[in-house]
Amino acid sequence: MRPFSEIEALAAEQKGGHDTLVSLLAEREGPKTPEELAAISDDRWLAMFTRCVFYTGFSWKVIDQKWPGFEEAFEGFDVGLLSFWPDEEYDRLTSDKRIVRNGMKIRSVQANALFLKDLAAEHGSAARFFADYPVTDQIGLMDLLKKRGSRLGGATGSLALRFIGKESFMLSRDVIAALIREKVAFSDKPSKKNLQAIQQGFNEWKAESGRSLNEISRILAFSVG
Repeated sequence: MRPFSEIEALAAEQKGGHDTLVSLLAEREGPKTPEELAAISDDRWLAMFTRCVFYTGFSWKVIDQKWPGFEEAFEGFDVGLLSFWPDEEYDRLTSDKRIVRNGMKIRSVQANALFLKDLAAEHGSAARFFADYPVTDQIGLMDLLKKRGSRLGGATGSLALRFIGKESFMLSRDVIAALIREKVAFSDKPSKKNLQAIQQGFNEWKAESGRSLNEISRILAFSVG
């Protein structure tokens, strides 16, 4: 595992120089602070989870175009309301043309509303829980999303965290390739041992470089030729 400064230099070389790398990193908004995350209402967390669940396997453009219809159909993603909706309401949405009519993904909204409702009961708000969850244990948070949420495992949960502003890394194909090259990851398999090693690698690079996990994962991807 090399110092991150060397990986950053490699990424700059691949992208045509330091200034180009800086401009590429500046193209995207950085992570929000814990207080900014905590201020996001729980309905927006449910909306983001739902959006990313529907992105999986569908055209993102189609989902984005239909999103106002999703907001209407799911009553603004009110967690309390959707937690108590009877099954018949979710069944009705499978014929609602305002949304993508995938029954299993529609039901994931019900399950994730209950998940967020439980987190709010445990922590004051689901947003507070996610805001306070340590970024040094993203693997643990991903595992929790997989076990307690619905259809939020793997890239879907990570994507939702990234989009809403939680500091996080993405395990894209290029990032995994860079992690294997640096002998941080053993393989591209999501084994517990492998994921723990990846988390440790990110934590060490974060401490060394002072960069966010977002930036570290992007630089790793940029470093792959």
